Amino acid sequence: MAHRILIVDDEPNIVISLEYLMKRAGYEVAVAVDGEEALRAVAEQPPDLVILDVMLPRLNGFEVCRRLRSDPRWSGLRIVMLTAKGRDTEVAKGLEVGADAYVTKPFSTRDLVAQVGELLQSRR
Repeated sequence: MAHRILIVDDEPNIVISLEYLMKRAGYEVAVAVDGEEALRAVAEQPPDLVILDVMLPRLNGFEVCRRLRSDPRWSGLRIVMLTAKGRDTEVAKGLEVGADAYVTKPFSTRDLVAQVGELLQSRR
């Protein structure tokens, strides 16, 4: 069975490219366009990994990550923050709230696919 990935981003061009990239790598993909929708999607059909933007409507990615990490049901969920916010303080905050990886835009698609694969292999 293919690993399930939830892409959470409100930018349609990013969603389209990430969805194509992850499907091409053999993953099943779902999409959410805001933080509240992301939390609902995780509860309804839990993914193995979430690719999470920071700047989202309704709930930002830091808050989504914090809420997912505070719920024991999602302890094995892998979270990759993928965002344009790349200052050291933002990277530190992302890792502090529980992200497994923090990738800044623009990013290498090859590196992202490799990182997703590594995180899924080392799933808790």
